[in-house]
Amino acid sequence: MTPRDAADDSHGTPGDSGRSGRWSDLDRPPLNAAALRRGLVRDGGLWTRVEVVQRTGSTNADLVARAAAGEAAEGTVLIAEEQTAARGRLDRRWTAPARSGLFFSVLLRPGDGVPVARWGWLPLLTGVAVATGLARAAGVDTALKWPNDLLVTVDGEERKAGGILAEGAGDGGVVIGVGINVTLRQDELPVPQAGSLALAGAVSTDRDPLLRAVLRSLEEWYGRWRAADGDPAAAGLQETYAAGCATLGRTVRAELPGDRSLVGEAVAVDGDGRLVLATQDGVQQPVGAGDIVHLRPA
Repeated sequence: MTPRDAADDSHGTPGDSGRSGRWSDLDRPPLNAAALRRGLVRDGGLWTRVEVVQRTGSTNADLVARAAAGEAAEGTVLIAEEQTAARGRLDRRWTAPARSGLFFSVLLRPGDGVPVARWGWLPLLTGVAVATGLARAAGVDTALKWPNDLLVTVDGEERKAGGILAEGAGDGGVVIGVGINVTLRQDELPVPQAGSLALAGAVSTDRDPLLRAVLRSLEEWYGRWRAADGDPAAAGLQETYAAGCATLGRTVRAELPGDRSLVGEAVAVDGDGRLVLATQDGVQQPVGAGDIVHLRPA
């Protein structure tokens, strides 16, 4: 999952010559793994294992491999203080200074109760959960750009501060990766369109309570969705997503597979999680995959 797309991996933590020592940046203390486990793992709860690693290539790749090998149960959470080979949609790569954000993946197994056709709602559900959790714990209004970006407002501009990537893990498993820029500073931004919770004026950038809030929110929304057999309307998910989606009401360009594009007004997110565009021809066209470019404000 990617909070931001980058052209290269040249950004290191200031003051450590590109290598990230545990205490190289005292403004960015390490996560407290034991406290996170105490706060999240409980009998009957979704989260069964919470692990923090100092450095890895990609938490998504690691957790997909564990799931495929039968070494991870539903509710496993893998968190990295630093990722060296993280990627987003379309295999875009990104990097961030160590401990500057929340970089984690979770393993979910929707099971027989949720039709596979509704699993496409999982990244949208995660977006709602992340936005809800951050509003509570960071005091930041986070908007959702369809299908997988988290937006914050910095100096009156909408900027990307996070992203979500869902991947199949075999045997009914789905790994969802989340990346959120927390303390990324202005001089660390890879592109002007990037942002962070700190730059958006967060009341707290303490990553431990932020992560707990996000994971508790994800547990709550996932529980609602499963209880409704994956029906996004019955779970209240479709309505909540639409209310927080910055894409709706805007003229957008959808960059589609096969070097095609479609321009129209984003008018709805349908029951399958697709973005519905109203074109100039008066046709309502659902888009299930592709990059979305906002062409004008709502």
